[in-house]
Amino acid sequence: MSQPPSFTIHVSEDTESDGQEPSPDNEGALHTSFHQLIQEQSSLVEAGLELEVLARGRDHLACLAPPDTCAVAWPEVEQDEQHPGYSSASLRILANMPSRTIGHSRGAIISQYYNRTVRLRRRSSRPPLQQLCRAARPSLRQYDLETDPARATLEDKQSLLVKELLSLSPSQRSHMLLTVPLSLAEKRTLRQELSGQRGPLRQYAQHRAPSSPCGWSKDYIILGCRDLWYRLLSLLAAMQPWHYALKQIGGRFGSSVLSYFLFLKTLLMFNTFSFLILLVFVVALQAAYPPALASPRPFTGLELLTGAGYFTHSLLYYGYYSNITLNDPCASSPNGSTCPLAVPLLPYNMPLAYVFSIGVSFLVTCVLLVYSMSHSFGESYRVGSSAGDLAVKVFCAWDFKVIQRRSVKLQCENIRTQLKELLAEQRSRSRSLSLCQRLGHTAVLLLAWAVSLSTVLGCVLAVHYFSEHMHTVQQDHQARGSSEWQQEVILLVLPLMVSLLNALMPHLYNLLAMWEKQDSPVAEVYVAICRNLILKMVVLGLLCYQWLSRRVVCSTEECWETCVGQDLYRFVVMDFIFTLLDTLFGELVWRLILEKRLKRKQRPEFDIARNVLELIYAQTLAWLGILFAPLLPAVQMLKLLLLFYIKKTSLMQNCQSPSKPWQASRMSTVFITLLCFPSFLGAAIFLSYTIWSVRPSETCGPFQGLETIYKSGKTWVQVLEKSNPNITWFAWVHQHLVENTFLLFFMSGVLLAVIYFNIQVVRGQRRIIHLLKEQIANEGKDKIFLIQKLHSVYEQRERRA
Repeated sequence: MSQPPSFTIHVSEDTESDGQEPSPDNEGALHTSFHQLIQEQSSLVEAGLELEVLARGRDHLACLAPPDTCAVAWPEVEQDEQHPGYSSASLRILANMPSRTIGHSRGAIISQYYNRTVRLRRRSSRPPLQQLCRAARPSLRQYDLETDPARATLEDKQSLLVKELLSLSPSQRSHMLLTVPLSLAEKRTLRQELSGQRGPLRQYAQHRAPSSPCGWSKDYIILGCRDLWYRLLSLLAAMQPWHYALKQIGGRFGSSVLSYFLFLKTLLMFNTFSFLILLVFVVALQAAYPPALASPRPFTGLELLTGAGYFTHSLLYYGYYSNITLNDPCASSPNGSTCPLAVPLLPYNMPLAYVFSIGVSFLVTCVLLVYSMSHSFGESYRVGSSAGDLAVKVFCAWDFKVIQRRSVKLQCENIRTQLKELLAEQRSRSRSLSLCQRLGHTAVLLLAWAVSLSTVLGCVLAVHYFSEHMHTVQQDHQARGSSEWQQEVILLVLPLMVSLLNALMPHLYNLLAMWEKQDSPVAEVYVAICRNLILKMVVLGLLCYQWLSRRVVCSTEECWETCVGQDLYRFVVMDFIFTLLDTLFGELVWRLILEKRLKRKQRPEFDIARNVLELIYAQTLAWLGILFAPLLPAVQMLKLLLLFYIKKTSLMQNCQSPSKPWQASRMSTVFITLLCFPSFLGAAIFLSYTIWSVRPSETCGPFQGLETIYKSGKTWVQVLEKSNPNITWFAWVHQHLVENTFLLFFMSGVLLAVIYFNIQVVRGQRRIIHLLKEQIANEGKDKIFLIQKLHSVYEQRERRA
């Protein structure tokens, strides 16, 4: 019995109207060809069946497909073994489908792009496709139109493609080489052949049409600008801070550990913006016009820990800043009633600049936080499940542009770690527990949470009573007239005690986590973060209540705001010291004990939850103290810079990869969210209450003599209105928009609405992606259905024959 012939699918090449050819970087022609292929599918099947009837009894039918396409088709015996339910005719049609040839055969790719270069040169008019018979229509699979397809080999097609590429312009040639779906080695071979054959052709072109000097200069300028642009792009990637270090960390330890360092980098960006705003508008101008103060205290070195002594009357704290208008002769003259005739050009109101700079700093930080949170939320939650990422990582994760040995090794480690994370995540999802096991696990979780909350309550009570006791001790030392050195040392006791609790309690929570035995490492990290966050935020809330209640011991010549700023400075410095001690003893010393004494090859793991909570705690302290110590963001920047290099060195030398590799694609979103809502929102509420309700100091600071800090803006508006009656509208705006609480609630509502709509957009995108995945699955089912129908048609034909 004769076999049914394979069909040659003819598609139009004339994709542009009015005789215009497609550009080399335009894929519309190929998509239009496939669209016409779908439209003509039913008629092609009917034509094929007619050909089968006419060709019955003939055994010498020629194969209409090109040789490379025939080579793609499987042998009949193997096809029958793999698909025993399909006939040879159905398998032949499957082998001739465009998805089995285009993009999967190197010869088909070269022939396809050879045809595209031919179409770029041909400008002859052709009759419309509808006026041609089916046999005369151009074929997408019959690529070689100039030579005999039976004799066309891969080398012939490649040489023809090189010749056609040489006839194109340099821009078209570069676009064509970029769009060819071949490997870099094959593209490099094509470029070498082009460079080898470009010399004679260029001489021929110059002999035929010599170019002008302007044309040569234009080409050289374009090439020079392009080379400069590529160099600038490479420098831009290299200028990113810690670019290679972050790649090294991610490749060796995975995305979970990398998320900590990315979060540290984000915090550094926030503090940089705050510091620059305060430096330009407050600190630098006050340094240019320093107030008249008493002789400064000598520097002893203890000020680096306590923040007192030499630093008390400096730019670091609130009390140093004046409440006058800078560059104002009336304010600086001994008699306020007599002023020089020369009016200053740029008077600068320091109290107004102080409060507005802090407000702008918080506003910029809020915008950056919301943007970072929305961007991170979109990146981590936009794609729903990660079930298909494993195949993507296996087949598409390698970057063929990497050629250096060190980069290749780093990329291998990165891909291996990501595969471990995906496999561990899938393994944790596949586990199932019985009813008794789930009940027992729930009871253990409830008991562990009860223990952790009890420890939080105990720590808060201990901090409260200890701070009351230290308050009494400080008053006694001041009444006795103790030395300044002893008084400054006593100031370190409360920060030392709080930092000690923050350092010890996470280890207790780790013991609880070992008792709970969480199956998922992600859930284990989330639980640890919640417990540590509750402890730190409750302790900070207690300290804020004590600071606003004026329960700080200050001398008569100091502002209570300066004392609060000194306390916050001591907490920041003490937290940094305990972080270094934890890195030294928890990682370095423990590694030496494991290797030297216990003779184990195991190393300590990097505790992500504890280290991230330390960053959030320190950043909360910096935001709380920005009003009382304007240079505290600079201290936080220095701390973060040192912490990055110390943690990176300790990680590379002392730690190992996580024993339970897990994917931390959503951890960055969780970190930013925790930083925004408990940390930044709490600091904003604390400072807003201080500005609107707390009375400032009477003797020092930029707001001395005012009822509240907020009154400085109202006083400035009244003075401005009296000096210039033409701007009464500004006073009306301040009264009805700034002083009115409706604007604050309106802006808060707008911000919440933006966040809500962003969340809804991301959810909609996830839903659309889910529907598209279902549609792709249904398309596969449709193909199987059509193939089965086609198979049944051929079976009926064979039975009739």
